[in-house]
Amino acid sequence: MPAPYSLPDMLERIYENQLALEAAIMELSIWTANHGGHHVDQNVRGAFETIGENAGHIKQALARLRSQGLD
Repeated sequence: MPAPYSLPDMLERIYENQLALEAAIMELSIWTANHGGHHVDQNVRGAFETIGENAGHIKQALARLRSQGLD
């Protein structure tokens, strides 16, 4: 039976998923803006500010977990 992922590994994968979703949604937001949906684009970009802030916190937490040897 394979060993379970460590907490830092699992959080790293969640973080990578978050970045991938952010990129996909940004593509849709750009398309929407180019087709007259500027209000939707502004809302999406506002949400990305939160995503960016949270991404920084996640990376800091991952660094702390790794430095504590919780790999």
